[in-house]
Amino acid sequence: MSPFRLSVLSALLYGVARLSSVNAAAAIPQNANVDNPSVQGDTSSLPSESHVASMVKQQPICCDALSFFLKGKVFKSSASQYEASLQSYWSQQEQQVQPSCILIPQTVQDVQLSIFLLSVAAKYIPNGCPYAVRGGGHTPWAGAANQQGGVTIDLSKFSQLDISKDQKQISIGAGRRWEDVYLKLDALGLATSGGRVASVGVAGLTLGGGISFFSPRYGLVCDNVINFQVILASGKLVNANAQTNADLFKALKGGSNNFGVVTRFDMKLFTQGKFWGGFIGQDISTRQKQYDYFVTFASSKTYDPYAALIMSFAYTLETGWYIASNFEYTKPQAYPATFKNFTDLPQTFNTMRISNLTDFTVELLGRNPPGSRELFVTATFKNDAASMARFFDIANATLDPFKTTPNLTVSLSYQPFPQIVTSKGFATPGNPNSGNSLGIDATRGDLTNVLLTVQWQDPAADKNINDFATSLFKNTEAANKKAGTYDPYLYLNYASKQQDPIQGYGQASVNFLTSVSKKFDPLQVFQNFVPGGFKLMKTGLV
Repeated sequence: MSPFRLSVLSALLYGVARLSSVNAAAAIPQNANVDNPSVQGDTSSLPSESHVASMVKQQPICCDALSFFLKGKVFKSSASQYEASLQSYWSQQEQQVQPSCILIPQTVQDVQLSIFLLSVAAKYIPNGCPYAVRGGGHTPWAGAANQQGGVTIDLSKFSQLDISKDQKQISIGAGRRWEDVYLKLDALGLATSGGRVASVGVAGLTLGGGISFFSPRYGLVCDNVINFQVILASGKLVNANAQTNADLFKALKGGSNNFGVVTRFDMKLFTQGKFWGGFIGQDISTRQKQYDYFVTFASSKTYDPYAALIMSFAYTLETGWYIASNFEYTKPQAYPATFKNFTDLPQTFNTMRISNLTDFTVELLGRNPPGSRELFVTATFKNDAASMARFFDIANATLDPFKTTPNLTVSLSYQPFPQIVTSKGFATPGNPNSGNSLGIDATRGDLTNVLLTVQWQDPAADKNINDFATSLFKNTEAANKKAGTYDPYLYLNYASKQQDPIQGYGQASVNFLTSVSKKFDPLQVFQNFVPGGFKLMKTGLV
């Protein structure tokens, strides 16, 4: 055996012995100390430098080490599994990232071994072994959940879908997409608060907060998590819930990929049958009325908790601007009064129907198919018609440099983000670890989220499109600040690579997340060697 393999084997077995408290030659038992908070982030006894002295910094060596310990689960570019994993990303940008290898673990123990080995590399090898962890792979920007020249860990085999006997909880593997979840739950007359697009992954959406059709009734998706199963940078497997590792539990509800690898989500279930929903198309000339109707609809004082709305202003060269709004009413009741202002306006198309949750999420996927170049950018402002108009007017006025781009679609989507939703994530008196980490409190009032989505095919258009988005959000932010409608919160799952959503949570939340990161990841592996996603270090505090 080569000196490299001997040194890595020595380091790994030493760590396995400490992690499992069993013979070093044995595998890590899945249930080893999963609830013991005393093991959190314990990296003080990692192997000495002599155990890893022969390691080198080249990424192929990192892949070779993983291949040695995880035979048949590490794939390089010549393998069909490598290509299939890349093609399963939603955006063209992520599909084009080329990691040195893709690890497709089969078990929790596989992930523990790989994370431990990569953490050893982070400590002892200059530049370490940068890696990414992906669930559904829906975040569009290159490198969000894929690592150029490094290691990408693809959790697609984590496909658990277990419903408790009392049908009050579902355990979901981190590789699942929401369509998988809903197909099982629809058949049982159940639901959980989850994503609205069938292909979106459970993991990324939940860790970023998550908006659901059911958010007015049950809060954000992260607020419906009962327990996270997490692998820390040390390789240790722990649970995070309201009783055990409660600070980590709160941090993961919005803190994204900064603390560990979540391999399982235990979530609340509720009874849910078929309901009313679909899309209605309307002429762009109705936009001013629609702004006004939106503000009335989105007020918490009168908000109907069964209603959900995505109002989208879409542009293509063939159609020009038009309005395509997604209405959902989570009862089997057609055309409820809360939507009357909107549905009374003249319509150009209508897909409204009573159907199941899976069907509605597949419909939304159809409007956002995979394989294009994609851009997301987001902002938040107070529930205000003038601010909605401002976004559209500036976007319309600045389309010229790229509006003839082939296969171009531009969409501005407005969504209510009222206190009836956000209040369900507030910390409660006497339980400081409840709530989420998003930093929104009652003083923020009723908010509106806006998402710019751009789809295109030609990389030559990248600069014009990115310049357009940068200018649009810079100008609207300045105008909203002047008007007093600006809010710093950024919904993480819609943020662009250039944005810093965690900073928008506010200083108190940033300080909390930083302290949790240092407690559970003292070597800061997830800050320095997992560069994808939105890092705490962008705030300059870690």
